[in-house]
Amino acid sequence: MEIIVHVDKLFHDIPEKIINDKRYMPYFKDCIGAIDGTHVDARIPVEEQVAYIGRHHSPTQNVMAACDFNMCFTFVSPGWEGSAHDARIFKHAVMDPKYNFPAPPPGKFYLVDAGYPLQRGYLKPYIGTRYHLPDFRRGSRTIMGHKELFNSRHSSLRSVIERSFGV
Repeated sequence: MEIIVHVDKLFHDIPEKIINDKRYMPYFKDCIGAIDGTHVDARIPVEEQVAYIGRHHSPTQNVMAACDFNMCFTFVSPGWEGSAHDARIFKHAVMDPKYNFPAPPPGKFYLVDAGYPLQRGYLKPYIGTRYHLPDFRRGSRTIMGHKELFNSRHSSLRSVIERSFGV
């Protein structure tokens, strides 16, 4: 809780990534970061493995994390069974004070994907509309309408969490 923290604990500053890019400014000026989960390989005793079997049929831990736009983790919740859904981990992290989750103050928000619950402070993409960046890169079809435009920018900005996991 002392090392993995947000530098601007009151979330006063608009991230440089947003200020310097007209795709995001002013629409995402109140965004403080992104949240997602990832699966990491786990070595689990055979008698406990069933709960940890993830999507790829091997034992994993589901780790939820939040990061800022400098690709620095600001919260990590490790150790969940690979079968645990992102929404379940999220609920425990934000509802239980013992996890010390850096909740967004009024008017601020995190970017989340469609697997998270819709609630104040957490901005999801439009459902049923193209979202992932490769979907926009494939083919010659241009972005159609305000929902696709929003989703393409949301996905582009939220990709910071994917890149953080990769690093």
